[in-house]
Amino acid sequence: MIYVIRHWSILIGQFSSFSERMKRSALFTCVVMMMCAAAHAHDVITTPVTWDREISRIFYSRCVACHREGGAAFSLGDYKEAFPWRTAIKEEVLERRMPPWGAVKGFGSFKDDQGLTQEQIELISDWVEGGAPEGDPKLVGQVPDLPTVRAGQGPAPQLIINGSTTLKQSITVAGIKAKTILEGTTVQVIARRPDGTIEPLIWLYKYQPQFDHPYYFRTPLQLPAGTKIELFPVAQAFVPALLLTSAPKQAH
Repeated sequence: MIYVIRHWSILIGQFSSFSERMKRSALFTCVVMMMCAAAHAHDVITTPVTWDREISRIFYSRCVACHREGGAAFSLGDYKEAFPWRTAIKEEVLERRMPPWGAVKGFGSFKDDQGLTQEQIELISDWVEGGAPEGDPKLVGQVPDLPTVRAGQGPAPQLIINGSTTLKQSITVAGIKAKTILEGTTVQVIARRPDGTIEPLIWLYKYQPQFDHPYYFRTPLQLPAGTKIELFPVAQAFVPALLLTSAPKQAH
């Protein structure tokens, strides 16, 4: 009988010791999980790209004309304002929805093109994926003087293009715009010169009504007689207008 009592006493003591170890193990696990959660609450910095050195300059040249106090959209004028939007910013620039421009980048050269270059898109993406660090405030870009209204262009004579058009005389083209277009239209417009060289005029991708504005070329284009204006694909829903520096005598 005494042996049985001692045996149970030993078992109870071992069980109590095991229970305490389990409690300590569970407590340790909880502490580790809380530490991991705290670590994941902050972005891990894995990129040398910073807001102050690279990203602020991109934003100041391409974004803050609209994204500023008193502008058309919420402000992205400094790091504290931009940081909470970092993931959305990355998605918007990768899809080329921001900055809004309307024409595909690199197809034609336009003077007021606010679209990002591929290098700028990659910098923003690397910055966000790498933890969006702020950097050194001494290196931050300078906010430009911003006009309250976008500078406009005076009225220009137009040459309406219906389908494929061959020029009867030489013209100087200052820009291009959609005379008629349906939302969601994707179309390219080129000028095929008589010598076979091709001048890209504009590429509209899934056109949206907010992009209904003239697209003025960085340098006016000289197109000789015999140049053929072509649309790909030929879309009945799209009629472009060439904006000329002077009215042509005749065109077909």
